[in-house]
Amino acid sequence: MLPEAVARSIAAGEVIERPHSVVRELLDNSIDAGATNIRVELERGGLERVRVVDDGVGMAPDDLRICWKPHATSKVRSQEDLEHVATLGFRGEALSSIAQVARLEIRAAGAHGPGHRLLVETGEEREFSA
Repeated sequence: MLPEAVARSIAAGEVIERPHSVVRELLDNSIDAGATNIRVELERGGLERVRVVDDGVGMAPDDLRICWKPHATSKVRSQEDLEHVATLGFRGEALSSIAQVARLEIRAAGAHGPGHRLLVETGEEREFSA
């Protein structure tokens, strides 16, 4: 049996094939968050950096803390939920896959104050502030 870190890296390769896969996932998340303005920035065609900035509703600190973990979706709880998904992103795997193979930083707007920040590097949470 493969070590968990190796298995997750292989799974990440299945979900995140190229930089466009990362861009697509982040755009889906922005649209699902109700964003009306989305800015995408790429460095070296997305090989060095992909940055997406939007004006969506953001995430609560508790959701931000777990959004990068495998199967961390709040949209699907049962088999029947799969028949009623009305959003672009629901699998709960792409952010986890990105976090396994890259440096993932998420800054989410706060509802009534300062925002929240999460930093994950190659599958390990490095920083969190709410």
